[in-house]
This record gives sequence, structure tokens and C-alpha cells, in this order.
Amino acid sequence: MRRALRGLAIDVSPLRSADFRRLWLGQVITVTGTTMTLVAVPTQVFQITGRSLDVGVTSIVALVPLVVFGLLGGAIADAMDRRLLLLITAGGTAVTSALLWAQALLPGGGQLWSLWILVAVQSAFFAVNSPTRSAVIPRLLPLEQVPSANALNMTVSTAGVIIGPLLAGLLIESGGLAWTYLIDAIGFALALILLVRLPSMPPESSDPGAARTGPVRSVLAGLAFLRGRHILLMTFVVDLIAMIFGMPRALFPELAATTFAGGPNALGWLFAGASIGALLAGLLSGWLTRVHKQGLVILVSIVVWGSAIALFGLTGSLPLAVFWLAVAGAADMVSAVFRSSILQTAAPDEMRGRMQGVFIVVVVGGPRLGDLRAGGMAAFTSPEVALVSGGVLIVAAMLVVPLVVPAFCRYDARVATP
Repeated sequence: MRRALRGLAIDVSPLRSADFRRLWLGQVITVTGTTMTLVAVPTQVFQITGRSLDVGVTSIVALVPLVVFGLLGGAIADAMDRRLLLLITAGGTAVTSALLWAQALLPGGGQLWSLWILVAVQSAFFAVNSPTRSAVIPRLLPLEQVPSANALNMTVSTAGVIIGPLLAGLLIESGGLAWTYLIDAIGFALALILLVRLPSMPPESSDPGAARTGPVRSVLAGLAFLRGRHILLMTFVVDLIAMIFGMPRALFPELAATTFAGGPNALGWLFAGASIGALLAGLLSGWLTRVHKQGLVILVSIVVWGSAIALFGLTGSLPLAVFWLAVAGAADMVSAVFRSSILQTAAPDEMRGRMQGVFIVVVVGGPRLGDLRAGGMAAFTSPEVALVSGGVLIVAAMLVVPLVVPAFCRYDARVATP
């Protein structure tokens, strides 16, 4: 039993590398600070204007730089020393957090226009920093440890989604918004110090698309690189299918007010359900290091995701609903680990930044398209129909993928080469 539990426990062997340990600790701080900011900013916007519409517009203000600089950031990461780029973007994030603290001290609680500018700038820094962090992992660790490293990072990200908002809520209630921003700024500065000791990581090979033609053409070259590379392309396609047809969060407010109206804090439990499952999956991710048929496991994970979403749509019990959401979150965690690992190991080093940039755009954009589909379909039918039909379509699509792209189902990390 002890051996079995050790086999399930998250693999921490990547942390034996001092360089990866610095990168990971910086990730811990960055994720916590980012999620705290995600709570503080909309709170401040509502305090300034008193309008939920402005809070929604703030989300778009942050989304546009994420998409644009997510793609451009990957191209930049393929053309310059990635350590230097991490230092620049981490430093920019720390400075922006300090400016957010300063503007929160202004009379009247700050100005909306200045807050939007700082949110957009910080979002741009994050969009460049994130694919760069992912692209450096194969330079710091043996390729066989990459899935474990991704599991460690994603477990931290999931925990941050739970812990960060709680810390922000406590700070806002006890000390105000300014304290939240100040602690964020201090945390980002500490993360910057950790990155200083990373080794230099210039491009391993000369890539004219990244180095000489400029970032926009380099992005286009990265997208062109995906043509004919079905395994890499399918990592994006299957996730878009899962998110567009299965993302349930747009329906949580209506379900909390109707189906689960009698449950205590139903809305909070619905939003936390997937994160709870993802966190548990991360803590029990030791078995992932022994998986080599990564494409097949991705498809199975998405089948589990779609099935859990459909079953969530069929239940009227809040505890059972949270259970199915947790199952879906755990399946999505496994899928994300292996999709990211394939991109990091099956793509050549000179393309890793751009592949991670596309990954960020898909991760950010897919769920929002899913929100639109779920909300629109529920408006014409019902939340239950939107959830069940979406889950069934996901399962059907994953059964078709092996017939259309058999190479993805057969993909074996042991024999894969960039």
C-alpha cells in the first residue's frame, strides 16, 4: 500500500534541479500574485464606477493583450535569450504591480482609465512571460522529466486559483486594495530575484523566421510550421473541442439560482469544483511519469471530461454536481499536462516559444468561446440541454479522432523526436 501511494504521489524529482527549483518557486509566487490581482482589479473597478458593465469591459481589456502578446511573446522567446526575456517580463510585472498600488492610493480610489492601462500592460507582460517559462523547461531538465515538471507547475496554478482569491479577500477586507497590490509587487520582485540566477538560454539554432523577419512574420512562420504536423496540431484541436462544447462556467449563476437554489453557497461550490479536482489530480500525478502513450491518454482524459460534464448536467444534487465537476477538472489537468509536454518535447527548440504562445491563446480563448456557446444554447433551450449535448458531442469527437488522425493516438513519448 505504501509503495502504491508513493507511486501515485506527485513526482517532485524535477525540484532536485536547482535551476528548475528557482523557476518553480518563481511560478508559485507569480501565480498567487496574479490570482490576487484578478480579484483586486474588478473589485476596484466596481468601487470606482458601481457598474458591472465596466467590470466586464475590464476583462476584455485584459484579454486582448493576452491573445496578441501570447503569440508575439512566443516568437520573441524563440529569437532571444529566454533568461533575459524572463527577467524583462518579470521586472515589468513587478513595476506594474507597484504602479497599481500607487494609483489605488489616489483620491477617490483611483481612476478607471489609468487602471485599464496598467491592467493591459501587465496582461501583456504576463502573456510574454508565460510561454517563455514553459519553453525553458526542456532546457533545464531531461525530456523524461518534462511531464512531471508540468504537473508540478499546473498543481501550483490550480492551488493558486484557490488560495490567491482567499488571500486577496482577506487583504481587501482588512487593509484595503492598496495592500493587496503592494504585496503583489513585493512577491513579483522576489520572483525576479529567483530568475536572476538562471543560466543564459540563447536560441539553440539559428531560425531566420524568429531572428530576422520580425515577430509578426515569425508568428506566421510558427503557424505555418503546424501544417502537416498533425500530432502538434491535434493538441490544440482536441482542447478547443473540449472547451467550446464543454466549458460549463457561464451556466453556474443560473444553475445556482434555480437547480441548486437550496444548497449552501451553491455558486461558490460550482466555481470551485473543477479546481478541487485538478488540485487532487496534481497531488496524485506520480503515475504520469510512467505514461508514454500520451496522445491516447489525452483522448481518454477528454472523454472523461465530456462524460463528467454531461453527468453534471443531469444531476439535481449539489454534492453530486461538485463531484462531477471535480472529475472533469481532474481529467482536464491530465490532458493539459500531456498536451503541454508534447509541445515541449516534439517541437524543436527554435519553435517551442511559438508553440507555447499558441497554447496560451487556445487556453485563454477556448473557454471564452465555450462560455458563449453554453450561454447562447441555454438561452434557446436550457442549461441542462447545453451541458448534456456538449458532453455527448465531445465524447463522439474523441472517438472519431483516432480514425482521422491515427498518429495522434499512437504517439509514444519514448520514440518521439523534435
